[in-house]
Parts: sequence; C-alpha cells; structure tokens
Amino acid sequence: DPATSDGRVIFFLPWQGRTIAGTTDTPTDITNRPQPREEDIQFILNEIRHYLSKDVSVRRGDVLAAWSGLRPLVSDPSSKDTASLSRNHVIDVSKSGLVTIAGGKWTTYRSMAKDTIDRAVKVCELKPHSGSRTDGLLLHGAMDYSPTLFIRLSQDFGLDAEVSQHLCSSYGDRAPEVARLASLTGRRWPVVGRRLVNEFPYIEAEVLYAVREELAHRAVDVLSNRLRLAFLNVQAASEALPRVVQLMGDELKWSKRERQAQLEEGKVFLKSMGGQARDEIRKVPINFTVEEIKGYEKVFKQVDVDGDGHISKLDLRRVLSQIGEKVTEDELHDLIAEVDTNQNSSIEFEEFLELMSALKTGAIANSRLDIIIKGYHTVDVGRSGGGI
Repeated sequence: DPATSDGRVIFFLPWQGRTIAGTTDTPTDITNRPQPREEDIQFILNEIRHYLSKDVSVRRGDVLAAWSGLRPLVSDPSSKDTASLSRNHVIDVSKSGLVTIAGGKWTTYRSMAKDTIDRAVKVCELKPHSGSRTDGLLLHGAMDYSPTLFIRLSQDFGLDAEVSQHLCSSYGDRAPEVARLASLTGRRWPVVGRRLVNEFPYIEAEVLYAVREELAHRAVDVLSNRLRLAFLNVQAASEALPRVVQLMGDELKWSKRERQAQLEEGKVFLKSMGGQARDEIRKVPINFTVEEIKGYEKVFKQVDVDGDGHISKLDLRRVLSQIGEKVTEDELHDLIAEVDTNQNSSIEFEEFLELMSALKTGAIANSRLDIIIKGYHTVDVGRSGGGI
C-alpha cells in the first residue's frame, strides 16, 4: 500500500511461520555490510499500525530480526532521484556486439536469463536447437516431490512431523538425504533429528548437509542463507551459532583459531541483523517509583536463593525445579545471557531492573526469565517441599 506518510510502499508477507513487514528503497551509501537504520524500523512499525486492529500493539521489542540490502538499480544519466531509476533489468548491446545485462533481482532470475540469451541469439545470429525451456524446467529437488512426502519421511526415519514438513518444503525429494545424516535424539520420539534451537525445526543434520553437499564453509552462510534462521529470529540464531561452528569445525577440521574467528564473524553479522537485545535492555532508562523498586527487589531476593546479590545458574535451576521444568546446562546459560548485560555469567539487581524497564516500555517484547519468574510465583511452594 503506497498510502503511507511519505509515499513509500508498505507490505506484509507471511513467511516461514512469521510475518515480514517492509518497505521499498531509499538512497544510501554503499557499504560492505548494510544495516537497517533505526528510523526505518520505526517508520515500518508506525505505518503498519494503521492496518492492524486497535487492540493489537506492535512494539519495537516484537521485531525478531531486521535487515536491509543494496538494490542494483540501472542508472539513468538524466535522473536526479531513485524514483526514476529502472527497477527492472536492462539489456544493452555494444557496437562490438557485447551483450550486457544490468539491474534486476533474484526473484526474476529466470526471466533475466531468458531475455539475455534471446538477445544474444538475435545479435549473434545463432541457430539454437530449440527455444527457451526455463518455464518448465524443475529445480533440483522438485522431481519426485509431493505435498505428502513428509509423512513417509517421518515414518521411515522417526523424525518429528514439524521437522519432516520443514525438510520436505526446503529440500524437496532430497529431504531423505538430509534425514540420513540426522543423529539420535536419545528420546523415544522423535528418534532422530536434534534441533539447533527448540523453537524452530532446523536440525543439526542440515549443517552437515550444507557442508558436504552445498560447499558451505562459513557459519554465517549456514545461519542466514541455508537455514534462514538469522532472518526469522536473530536471538535464536545467536543461540545456535556456537553449535553450528562446532559441527562445521569438526567436519572441516577447523583449528581453534578458525573456530573463534567464525564465532566472532557470526556475532558481528547477527548484530547487523538486529541482534541487539542486550543493548536495547541497557538503553532503556530505569524509571520506577520507590515502591515499584521495592517490589522488584522482593522478587529478586526470592529468586536469589543464597542471597549473594546475583541470580546464578544454581538459583535458576532451583526455581525451574520447583515449577517442574528441566533444562540443560546450555539452556541455563542462554537464560542468563539474555539479561546479563555486563556478561559476568550472572544477573545483578540493576540488570534485573533494566530488564523490567525494557519490558514495561516495549523495548523488548518478552523474556524467558520474566516468564519463569511469573510461573514461579504461581506455584504452591508449600506443596513442593517448602520454600518462600
């Protein structure tokens, strides 16, 4: 819809169980790693509110990932602004017969290729055996694909239905090749298919497949281009990054130095994709009344079991045990890391207040730690063996 405050188009697209909200291009400088500007994110958020029910509030913290890119528009020497630049591809033939294509975009690559070859055939007076066949040419993986393929995949390999659907929709009839690389989960069901993060159907076997069959050699490439996780939820991608580096490092025989370099590159990349959750927490000023701070201090002390002024992994494990939740050591680490702005592997009271303030203002939409603490206060601790 172009009826926005500055005339730029706003669009909504359902994708991978999420919704992409975006707009068109604006003039910018050329950089190697373009990043979304905060004013552009706020523009999109402000504009999409006009299309939603009044009871739906879209906050800055609801943004799971954000990105921008550079679009190659064909320049017109007489134009003064981007509005007059061509958004389609342009084919030019030089006096010497050199055929050049410029502009265009990924989604029209077949049309671009067809038009270029057709022009070359005409200019060079070639005599092809047939016309273009791209319209009916199936992509790799489409030959034996069917919408019910995932059922057979689950039955044959013992994969979770959601994972099977994801593999079939992403790899087509190559999904069994990925499934054969899946490792045992150690549970009754699913039998195989360890997820990289619990909330998404991406499994470790896909990392191995990307390395062995698709020549992937960078963790950033796997998280963004192969699995798309960085585009769906940058926090989840951050959690998956160390495991992806470990799997790729073992497969490609990376040195300790190379593994660390891949980790650092991944962190920088994910920050450019909106991975600034801890930064957003710290940016929000703490603006509570004295009574509100006393209330939060009481909650903090209830979770800080040993009373040392920090919420540690041990404190969280005790709380989770009382509400009937079992978590791994890695999951405990991730819970702390979401809030640990000074990165000392524990949560101090000031960090706790920063989190509560960020949640109150909408700078972040939700926090697993906040949900756990709320659940803890609904438990009848008298029946669970005593406590607070």
